Amino acid sequence: MRNLSVKKLTMAGVMAALVFVMTYIPKVPVPVTGGYVHLGDGAIFLAALLLGPLGIPAAAIGSGLADILGGYLVYALPTMLIKALMALIAWRIWKPDSWLRAAIAFAAAEAVMVCGYFAFEAILYGAAAAWAAVGPNCIQGLMGLALGMACHGLYPRMKQLIK
Repeated sequence: MRNLSVKKLTMAGVMAALVFVMTYIPKVPVPVTGGYVHLGDGAIFLAALLLGPLGIPAAAIGSGLADILGGYLVYALPTMLIKALMALIAWRIWKPDSWLRAAIAFAAAEAVMVCGYFAFEAILYGAAAAWAAVGPNCIQGLMGLALGMACHGLYPRMKQLIK
């Protein structure tokens, strides 16, 4: 097993908590599916930037916990998978010295979010409801993209947290 420092593991726990809080507290309900729009994707991108591959479990755990404690148990497993995949994509594509790569990374991750929830909600509620949720999911994606770009801009200052 790789040699992980206590500081990095602690930071992963802190990032999972941040993902949870940013997903759980500021949320706007989507009545068609019973889901909600939130700011947690920005925290997921921050976790991916600061922690690399450790951002993946932080994203999954924080997001899944928000669904479980928020009463959205049916969404918990799909959310964990979708958010983990978002963190993976952001981590693999993002480069600290490229605004274009950052925008592509966050946009690709958000596209996975929209498509992933569409597929899950089409199975769960039918295609009409899933299509109705695409708009709110795109709004969430745009907010996540904006927050991700803000994190990218602040990365040079924040990277000292993980050294």
